[in-house]
Amino acid sequence: MAPVWFITAASSGFGHGMALSALERGHTVIATARKTSRIQDLADRGAHTLALDVTWPLADQQRIASDIIARHGRVDYLINAAGYILEGSVEECSPAEVQDVFNTNVFGIMNTIKAFLPHLRAQDAVSRPDGRELRATVVAFGSLGSWEGGAGYSAYGMTKFSTSALMESLHRELEPFRITAVTIEPGYFRTGFLNPGARVVSAERMAVYDDESTPTGKTRAALPAVDGKQPGDVVRGSKVAVDMLTGTGVAEGKKPVGDRIVLGSDCEQVIRGKCARTLSLLDEWQDVIRSTDYPKE
Repeated sequence: MAPVWFITAASSGFGHGMALSALERGHTVIATARKTSRIQDLADRGAHTLALDVTWPLADQQRIASDIIARHGRVDYLINAAGYILEGSVEECSPAEVQDVFNTNVFGIMNTIKAFLPHLRAQDAVSRPDGRELRATVVAFGSLGSWEGGAGYSAYGMTKFSTSALMESLHRELEPFRITAVTIEPGYFRTGFLNPGARVVSAERMAVYDDESTPTGKTRAALPAVDGKQPGDVVRGSKVAVDMLTGTGVAEGKKPVGDRIVLGSDCEQVIRGKCARTLSLLDEWQDVIRSTDYPKE
């Protein structure tokens, strides 16, 4: 049987790109979006489409999960691609705006996973090209922002740190059930993510943070300037992600993916820099860090 993919937010970006890549391999794809009219091109290519908003109540998502399993028998790859950026300083973002971005970027993903997990645990394990016997792969999207926060997008960074932590935890929780959990962490890719219609801006704007001599002001000017000029190619990134998840293509013969996939030279650079700075901090303060333990008997 062809592997079955269930993909949220398949109307654009990596959700759309991964759906196309899976379809090109002859896999079964259930693509979702808030409006199915936005994914008609995927339906035209053979995808099954349905309306889904990840912020819908858990009970609604559980009904959808049950219907999908009843119709298709299983889901091999559960891809959570929903998410958006909230631009605004900590002082500007309202509690409601922060709650909204968490509802989509974190809590919605968590509910979709919760809705499917009972079914994924119950289905049979199958052999993967990389030699693993797995029941399913659960995927969510972190980002470069999972590793390094930044002025002007703190709430978004909080959600991406949370998503990567969620998936790292799930990776360990689900291992006994032959289900693997993976975070995909892309750098800046040329998607519609930063388009004016997709980039959400805090309602309150304070002049002090518009000053381009401040870090927040620099970010505020840079985001629209970089839109459409990001270094990452989402078509290539999506194909590589699908290769790495399935153990085929560029991943053939390599060690199976662990709990994360990093995409983009800019994301690699940020992660290497963060790791180097963290190791330097630990080396500098090693004696002080260890001095807080109870004395060894």
